[in-house]
Amino acid sequence: MAGGILALLDDVAMLLDDTAAMSKVAAKKTAALLGDDLAVNAEKATGFNASRELPVIWAITKGAVLNKVIILPVAFLLSTFMPWLIVPILLLGGAYLSYEGAEKVYEWITRKHLEKPAASKLSDKREILNSEEMKIKSAIRTDFILSIEIIVISLDTVFEQTLAIQVMVVSLIAMAAVIAVYGMVALIVRMDDAGLYFIERSGELEGFSSTASIFTGNLLINSLPKVIHLLGIIGTIAMLLVGGGMFVHNIDSIHHLLSAIPTLLADLLVGLVVGMVLFALLSLYKSFRAH
Repeated sequence: MAGGILALLDDVAMLLDDTAAMSKVAAKKTAALLGDDLAVNAEKATGFNASRELPVIWAITKGAVLNKVIILPVAFLLSTFMPWLIVPILLLGGAYLSYEGAEKVYEWITRKHLEKPAASKLSDKREILNSEEMKIKSAIRTDFILSIEIIVISLDTVFEQTLAIQVMVVSLIAMAAVIAVYGMVALIVRMDDAGLYFIERSGELEGFSSTASIFTGNLLINSLPKVIHLLGIIGTIAMLLVGGGMFVHNIDSIHHLLSAIPTLLADLLVGLVVGMVLFALLSLYKSFRAH
């Protein structure tokens, strides 16, 4: 009996060791995509009233967890029974991300983003709640697409491993993505609060410590708008890169056509072209419906 228990514990230890080793490999392969995920979702989770920032991020985080709960079992089932369906799903996700990125680029060019009031400038409570709800839904949709890519890449890394290791590694990467991404987003949007803390604390200090505390506080407060603006640009580029990359890396003809140019440039170019085409078609459709 004791021997059976020891053998079971030994098997569990080996499983955990294998899971840890494969998780490191999967984490390295998805690291760039996690960076894109952070940039995209940080941009999506900003622009709210200060008092609503954390509740909104929490709502998006819950949606992100639900996304993973939905995607994980579906991904395992598809990889086992219908692996041929994974690429079309990735292409649909790539098309959506490319469209979102192209829409942002169009707004920058036409400066239409200046016409949309930020949530912090809205006075009507209903308008504020509607604005929040729309951005939360948009953030959760984008997270869903990025989650598919992260999970598929992680699953491909451990495809030859046992089902137990596949489940543990991919689930670990998926949940780590939620904690890392939205934890960082929460820290970024509360930079101004941290800055105020340093400024208020300076009164309890003397000399250089007080000056340093005030400097740090002002730096954090003044940096927040610039950081958010920069993340908006990075997030848009990330959507185009990820969206275009799904086409470049899953359609051989496109891959060979653009093989002479750097991969990042190819991904960005395809993402922009696909996004602009879809944006133009949807705009024509809306115009046709309006008339």
